[in-house]
Amino acid sequence: MLFKISTIAFALVASVSAHMAMIEPCTRFTPNGKNCPALPAGQSFDYNMKNPLGYNQVLCKYTTPYATPVATWTAGQSITTSFEAGGAAHGGGHVQFSLSYDGGKTFVVIHEVLKHAFFNGPSNGNAATVLSYTFTLPANVPASNSAIFAWTWVNAIGNREFYMNCADVAIKSSSTSFTGKQMTIANHQGYPEIPEFNGNYDTGIEHYLNAPKITVTGYGSVPGGGNNGNNTLPPVPHVPQTPTVSVPPVVKPTPIEEEKPVSNVVPVPSYVPSPVPSVPSPVVSVPPVPQPTSPPTNSGCTHGTQTCNADGAGFKVCVWGVWSNTISCAATTKCKALAPGTVNCGWP
Repeated sequence: MLFKISTIAFALVASVSAHMAMIEPCTRFTPNGKNCPALPAGQSFDYNMKNPLGYNQVLCKYTTPYATPVATWTAGQSITTSFEAGGAAHGGGHVQFSLSYDGGKTFVVIHEVLKHAFFNGPSNGNAATVLSYTFTLPANVPASNSAIFAWTWVNAIGNREFYMNCADVAIKSSSTSFTGKQMTIANHQGYPEIPEFNGNYDTGIEHYLNAPKITVTGYGSVPGGGNNGNNTLPPVPHVPQTPTVSVPPVVKPTPIEEEKPVSNVVPVPSYVPSPVPSVPSPVVSVPPVPQPTSPPTNSGCTHGTQTCNADGAGFKVCVWGVWSNTISCAATTKCKALAPGTVNCGWP
């Protein structure tokens, strides 16, 4: 009974002091973020950024990105996230930081703080003692001009809620893919409920430890073991372009006439070719493209080739000689050709 009374009192305090919200990097569409760009046309500030997601609200709360990234990171660098002071930390809980490369449909975890988020250990308090986290961006996350960085939180004490803020970022990298745990979603429509911890900080931990692995690329995400319904294509292996090698032209042989013999035989010119420069063939290491069990008969395109749609709103990928359905670029981004057979969705 004492715990229930304290929980009710805790909830009343929490309702007065609101909850938690990320302010660095700047999230969509916080009025209190750091280094925020101008709001997109038709959008307004959200003065309730500390509130959790509604039970059936879309992930990130908002689907319209900023016109330009709020931060540009380089894979492998140290990044810092910070949170607005004065919120209610609900005794801690489980926090994850994740990236999406498909416009917010799927997220891969790059860092997590389980059990005691916003505190340095178990706590029944409501005032956070930790308001920032610094961690290393994995060195092999792929490059993107339109990635989404997300903070998510399941609180330890209080109503069963799911918190999420999202920021639009650009990432510089030489990597083409990254494999990690899929972001855990709970206390949200269609997902499992994690109950109040009641002092047991292992509550719900299995949803985080046993999360499936997914692989993300600059064009979306694919589960480690197969298609999860968010994508219509299997992952296309990255095949580097064969380098162009300049070969000196072969010199035409110069005809040399033999001396005319005394006989009546018609002389035949003899050709002695000039020496041709020896040019070594370039050695190119190309990863093998897996072959299908039963290759399709349609061979209208080269496997792995990518091409932008005419309107630039998306692109297609050739999979075993068949063009895929259109894969849409994120809102406000356009498909551009980087090299023959390679494209990228980025800001115009």
